[in-house]
Parts: sequence; C-alpha cells; structure tokens
Amino acid sequence: MTSYIAIVLVILVSGIVLFVTELFSIDVTAMLLLTILLLLGYLSPSEAISGFSNPAVITIALLFILSRALEKTGLLEYLVVRINRLTSQSKILGNTVYLMAIGFASAFVNNTAIVALFIPVTIRMAKKLKTSPSKLLIPLSYAAILGGTLTLVGTSTNLLVNSIYSNNGAVKPMGMFEFTKYGFILLGIGLIYIVIIAPKILPSRSITSSLTKSYRLGGYLTEMKISDKSPLIGTTCLDRSINYNYDVMVLSIYRNNQEIISRNIRRKKLKEGDILFVRGSLDNFLRMKEVEKVTLLTDEKLTQKELEQEDNILVECLLSDQSNLIGDTLMTSNFRRRFGAFILAIRREGTIFRKKIAHIILNAFDTLLVYGPANKLEDLTKSGDFIVLGEVGAELRKQRFWWMSIVVILGAITFAALGIMPIVKGVMIGVIILLVLGVITPQESYQSINWKVIVLIAALIPVGTVIQSSGTADWIAGSINYVTQLTPAEWQPRVLLALIYLITMILTEVSSNAATAIIMTPIALAVSQQMGLEPRTFIFAVAFAASASFITPVGYQTNLMVYGPGGYKFIDYIKVGLPLAVIFWISAIFILPLIWGI
Repeated sequence: MTSYIAIVLVILVSGIVLFVTELFSIDVTAMLLLTILLLLGYLSPSEAISGFSNPAVITIALLFILSRALEKTGLLEYLVVRINRLTSQSKILGNTVYLMAIGFASAFVNNTAIVALFIPVTIRMAKKLKTSPSKLLIPLSYAAILGGTLTLVGTSTNLLVNSIYSNNGAVKPMGMFEFTKYGFILLGIGLIYIVIIAPKILPSRSITSSLTKSYRLGGYLTEMKISDKSPLIGTTCLDRSINYNYDVMVLSIYRNNQEIISRNIRRKKLKEGDILFVRGSLDNFLRMKEVEKVTLLTDEKLTQKELEQEDNILVECLLSDQSNLIGDTLMTSNFRRRFGAFILAIRREGTIFRKKIAHIILNAFDTLLVYGPANKLEDLTKSGDFIVLGEVGAELRKQRFWWMSIVVILGAITFAALGIMPIVKGVMIGVIILLVLGVITPQESYQSINWKVIVLIAALIPVGTVIQSSGTADWIAGSINYVTQLTPAEWQPRVLLALIYLITMILTEVSSNAATAIIMTPIALAVSQQMGLEPRTFIFAVAFAASASFITPVGYQTNLMVYGPGGYKFIDYIKVGLPLAVIFWISAIFILPLIWGI
C-alpha cells in the first residue's frame, strides 16, 4: 500500500463515518470530501466540478421535474385509489394489486414522490381495512424501492452505476429495460413477502382512531375556566404574556358554551366564565392556576372529537424534504402567523416531542400534529412544505395540456429503449416542451428538484474517480480477491459475487445509496478484472444491492418518510427487513450469473 492509497482510504473511511453519524448533512459531507481531495491536489479544479455536468446528474435533476409534472395531473392517485377498491373484494388481492401498481409507477417516477403521494392513500386504506397503518406503510416503501429496480431511470442508483460503468472502457451501457430481467424477479419475491409475511411481523402500533391517544396528549391538553377573581378578565393572553410566562399555549376559547374563538386568540379580550383550551405541562398548568386564578378542569381532558368541533381540525402532516422550514424552528419561522395553525406535537424516528416544541429544529420527514381551522388544510398542502396525512381526494386535474406530461415521459423512455436518443436528451427535450406549454412553471421546476441529492451525487462522482485513479479500488479489490482465493476454485466466482453484494448491502444500510454506488462500482470493476471475470454481473450486483435497502430507516429516503406516520421503531425495520435482504442476497448469488454470466 502506497501513502497515496493510504490517504485516500483514510478520507474514504472518514466520509463513511460522517455519513453514518450524520454529523453534517449528506450534501455537506460530500462537498467536504471533494474539497479535501481538491486541496490535496488529488483533483484538478475542472475534475472537481465535473460531477455537475455529468449526464447522470443532469438526467436525475430533469426526472425530478418530469415526476412533479406527472404529480400535478393526479393521474397516479386516480388510478391507484380505484385499484384500491379491490380491497373490498379481497384484502390480499387488493393489497397485492395496490403495491404492484406502486412498484410499476416507481419504475418511471421518482420513488420519493411516489411514496409522498401515497402515504395518505395508504393510511386511508388502513382505516378502511380497520388495521393499523404500521401494517401497510413499510410495505409501501419497500414496493417503491423494488419498483425502482425495474428500469434504468427507476432510481438514481441505476443511472449512477451505468454512468461510472460506461465511462470505463469500451463496454455496452446498461439498457433501459435490462434491469427488468432481474428486477421483475425481485418484485415478485418482494410482493409475496410484503403481502403475506411482512404484516405478520410488523407491529400494530399506530392508533388510527385517535391522534390525541397516538401522541399521548391526554396529560398535555386540558381546559381552564376563568373565575370571577381572575386578573385575566378584561385583558388578553398577549397582555398577560401567557405563553412566555407559563409556556402554555391557548388553542381556542369557549364562550357562553356556544361560541368558539379560534382566530386572533392572543388579542381577544377575555371574560369571566371563558373556557380556555390549552396545551402545556402539568407543572405549568398549576403555576398558571395559582397566579391567574383559573379553574383547572382536570376531569375533562380534550379528545380528538372535541378538538375537531366547528371548523377546527386535528391532522398529521409530514414535513417534506423540499420544505424551507427544515433547519428552522416553529418560533423563528413564525409558523403560527404564517399558517394560522398550531403544532401540538412532533414525532421523529419513534420519539414524540411535546414540550418546548417551538424551539425544536425541524428535520425532513418529521411528523407534525397540527391543530387549526379546516380552511387552513388547503394552505398547508399548497405550500409544498407538508404532506397532509388525512383524507385525500383522487381526481384527475385536467389543466391545459395535462396529458403532455404522460406523453413526454413515455416518449423519452421509449426513445432511449430503442436507441433513438440518449435518455438525458429525451428528458431534456421533454422538460422544455412542458415549460413552453405551461404544464409546469419554471418556479415549480426549480422547487421540484431535490438539490441536496443533486449536490451529493455531483460532489461524490469525482471522489469515485479518485478511488479508481489512485489505485485504491485495485487495492481494495486485491484484498477482496485474497479472501475469495481461500475458497475452492470452482466456488470463487460466486463467493466473490456474494462478497460484493454483501459489502454493498451493508454500506447502503448505513449510508446514502448514491454514495454506496459511487464507491462500490469502481471496486466491482477492479475485482472482476483482476479475477478475469465478466464485470457486468458484478456491476448489476452493486446496482441492485445499493437500491435494496430494507434493514434501517436511514438507508433509503422512503423508509424514513414512513417512519413517523407508521409510528415505527428502529427495531421494526430490522425485524421485517433483514429476512428480505438475506433472501435477495441469496437469490442474487444464484440468479444474476444465469442472466449475465460470470
């Protein structure tokens, strides 16, 4: 091992540690690695920025736009909701067809967008079946992941692997539907598993009947009645600094047992006999009771039904990964004034926050319990910051030229599959057509792109180049081959395939699937060349293993998206995902060589 390789290895291992620990966001970590390699002289300035002009990166960005254009039509929701009606005839049949439709849609549309669209639909289906959403939401994520393995454009991982592979020597690029040969087998095995076996393993944890019970809000929501001796009479909540002095939030006011005041509460003058619906802790309630001379109605805790009186609603919202609220707090973002609603609790990776939530920094895919006027629900949806997990409609939104988004996507894929034009050219032309026709606006286009993913991939592609050019990939490949040669000669090709798949599978569970693909593809190329084996099988092993993230919620964005709405714990993913990952690992060892040789 040279000092050059040793330094690259240290940088690489450090990067993986940073990805796993999430000390920085994944795009910042990628840029950090890129900058270090640039400063050390391992990359020239032109090489360092080459990832931003890579056809795979541009294709991924444009596919985000096309996915958004298709979302606007409501076509996918319309079709899947109607397929969902099969559940009334047969639960297993309906669920199978539903998840199969999700899988096929994910073959052409961004996985994250698919899951975002169908989380509310799946929750509604759970209510219809009188089962917990936790029985159905992980299967939704898995179906989207499996569908992404069906085509070249199904997931960014496939595009990245193909880009790295085709840039190394005179090899035939991966075809649009070449992935389908094995992807369809995975989809079949996966559907059998997630429809029949997974529901028996998954917990029934989420409460579908009551959000207040689900978020354990009984002790944190109550009523206070203003007595005749209260200093609150004739003043406002703002005058008395209720929120500041007691950390108690007044959600609404009942007056004369008939009038409900839920707007401009802080500036509304209070009267004797008013009943305040409040949120806070018991200690704060007691302090407020003592000072403000109010009666604590401890025997009348608020229920979801009581909260949803008149025009007020209680609803769960998932914070979109495109939201500008990420990294901000409810207080600094002025959430209450901006949306006219309250956040009662935040669910994040199995933990529920109910105290001092105004100061909690928001993360992507946090699940928020929102309380406010019903007419604000539409504002939350339109803002693009939230995915509302309530009842959803499923109607075709037939704006002018709405059908062009379907034509453009099918056309780009067809032309690429027939070799008429590269996929990047097809999707670029498609986006321009949609912009000119006004199907999607420039602002919507920019907002639809997940820039964190784009920066991550663009920054890591040059890192992958260094791994290969520095000899690091060859050194790692030599170490893997050394282990392989400890086995009988006739077993070595399959043992090597098993090791490549296993290493990729482990890395993708703790790191980004894109980062894993960029790191492992050069290694797979080097290890197969050293052994004198056909590299294509090993390259496909990397592509499928990098996408097949089932064991942890952090391995794939869709897994993280369903974490909060499903009320899952980390162990749930291990219990249901590990057997499936092992099944796919074994199937890859035996089936991949039959398809592409070895």
